[in-house]
Amino acid sequence: MGRHALLSASSSKRWLSCTPSARLEEQFQEESGGSVYAEEGTAAHALAEHKLKKALKRRSKRPVSDYHCDEMEECTDGYAAFAMEQVELARQECSDPVVLVEQRLDYSAYVPEGFGTGDLLIVADKVLTVIDLKYGKGVAVDAEWNPQMMLYGLGALELFDALYDMMLGSKHSVFYV
Repeated sequence: MGRHALLSASSSKRWLSCTPSARLEEQFQEESGGSVYAEEGTAAHALAEHKLKKALKRRSKRPVSDYHCDEMEECTDGYAAFAMEQVELARQECSDPVVLVEQRLDYSAYVPEGFGTGDLLIVADKVLTVIDLKYGKGVAVDAEWNPQMMLYGLGALELFDALYDMMLGSKHSVFYV
């Protein structure tokens, strides 16, 4: 199991609103299995990653999960289609965009020990696109001014800014299902 950042991008809305919450959460032992919703989201992300890698003609083994259902299949198909549309748009502007799936992003230059994983990064000559899959029900996530996506954008810029003269797109891509 991977290490979690104290100031993770996925919990940034909480710790930006209530700074002490990050340290207060350390006092509670993390549940080993997590919630059913978290497990379902993990299964959806694994399936989406597989479908995206296959669409990109990369090796991938289809994940198996008790949570797979017709709805998850449809949603992850939609995500993979949306992601490939964005890759094709980048290819129209750049002959060889860099396409990274499940990329670790380090934004510790801005947030101590801050890092996270971007579901999809597309690096073209002048534009960097960060896409994040949001699956499930429960907590609503707003795409505009989304702190998780902004931190992922900073991490992606840290990774590629020295190599490319680019800007982060004016919209942050969040794919909802």
